Amino acid sequence: MSGHSHDHDHDHDHDHDHDHPGEHGAPLSGPALRAKALESLLVEKGLVDPAALDQLIDRYETKVGPRNGARVVARAWTDPAFKRRLLQDTSAAMAEFGYTGRQGENMVAVENTPKVHNMVCCTLCSCYPWPVLGLPPVWYKSAPYRARAVIDPRGVLKEFGVTLGDDVEVRVWDSTAELRYLVLPMRPPGTEGMTEDQLAELVTRDSMIGTGVVKQP
Repeated sequence: MSGHSHDHDHDHDHDHDHDHPGEHGAPLSGPALRAKALESLLVEKGLVDPAALDQLIDRYETKVGPRNGARVVARAWTDPAFKRRLLQDTSAAMAEFGYTGRQGENMVAVENTPKVHNMVCCTLCSCYPWPVLGLPPVWYKSAPYRARAVIDPRGVLKEFGVTLGDDVEVRVWDSTAELRYLVLPMRPPGTEGMTEDQLAELVTRDSMIGTGVVKQP
C-alpha cells in the first residue's frame, strides 16, 4: 500500500474501549457485562430513562468530543504559531484548550497536504483520542476497519466517499495506549473571510480520523 503504518506495542492493561455489549454478537467482557447489568437494573427500578441515556451517549459521541477537536483544527487554520505548536507538541497545544486527561494524554497531530493524506486506526483494539473526538464510532472499533485500514487504505477511503489521486500518498497511523493520533485536515478554499467559530463548523469527526473531508463553505 502507499504510505506506512506505525507499529507500537499495545498494552492491554489500560482502559480501552473494547466492543460494547452485544456488538457484532460477541460475548460480553467482564466489565461490559457488569455495566450492562447495572444499566438494566437502573432502568428496571425507574432510576434511569433509557432515552435520556441514549441521548447522553449521543451527546458525547457526536457533539461534545468532535466539537473539541473542531475548535483545535480551526485554531490551527487561523493561527500559524498555534499550528506549529500543535504539530511539534500536540499534547501541550491541546492543554491550551484544557483538552487533557485519560484517553488523550499523549497525542500527535498529523497534517494533511495536497500530496499526503493521513488516516488513523487501531489495529488491535480501539485506542482513540476521547478528549477531542468523543466516543469512537462503531465502525472504528470493528474488525474489518481495523484490518483493512492498513491492508487497503485507499479501498476503505473510497467506501467512505474519499477518492484520492494516484499522486497522493496515504499514511496510516496505528494508535496505541501510549500514542493517539489526530488528523489536521486541509482548510477548504473560499474560507478566507470566515471566523474561527465558522471554520470549526466545517470540521467533521471523520475528517479528523482521516476517513472523511471537511464540509465545504
